[in-house]
Amino acid sequence: MKRAIPILVLSVAGLIPVWRYEPSVGGTSTTEVTAPAPSASAAPGSSSKVVAGTTVNTEKGPVQVEVTFDGEKITAVKMLQQPNHPQTTAAVPKLIAETLEAQSADIDTVSGATITTEGYKKSLQAAIDENGTAASASPSPASANQVVAGPTVDTEKGPVQVEVTFAGDRIGSVRMLQQPNHPQTTAAVPKLIAQTLQAQSADTDTVSGATITSDGYRESLQAALDGKGA
Repeated sequence: MKRAIPILVLSVAGLIPVWRYEPSVGGTSTTEVTAPAPSASAAPGSSSKVVAGTTVNTEKGPVQVEVTFDGEKITAVKMLQQPNHPQTTAAVPKLIAETLEAQSADIDTVSGATITTEGYKKSLQAAIDENGTAASASPSPASANQVVAGPTVDTEKGPVQVEVTFAGDRIGSVRMLQQPNHPQTTAAVPKLIAQTLQAQSADTDTVSGATITSDGYRESLQAALDGKGA
């Protein structure tokens, strides 16, 4: 019995650190992201202006966009915050492509990403409203747009042809005039357009599963870029 007492004491002492450092359950705190005031900035000597929309807190996570305007025209949209979710990642290029086409926040909801879409549209509308307020306070002359259609590129999947709208020296938007009637092409086109607007050139990556369409797209796009001002 005398030998058992020290062993019992050591056993209890050995368990104390375990109890002391056991993580608490349900003690995680949630910090809500507040919506900052929209900010606007313009590069010296440029008519472009960058406006950050408000942060919209959704069930999936915060959503915030940054919009580049040339006068009142939306020339680029960048995500500052977005939910870390595969459906959101797939939806963002489609939302940006629709925005550049519609030139407004009046765009369709992307299937499977309803919550992200709604947050995107709210943040986008806030940026558009902020730009409109600033424009009315200090209007700037609108730059002339130029529309150039690239040549039709015949591919194994079908003809590919793009039309590019330039806002000054920038690519303002890209529209498909012809494309193969194929699901992989349909899925690839918004990604190709988003890449083009980001890169401001035909130096874009090939979309997986749509190699032929990607090559035809770049060829027609480059020809349109070369033909600007000709």
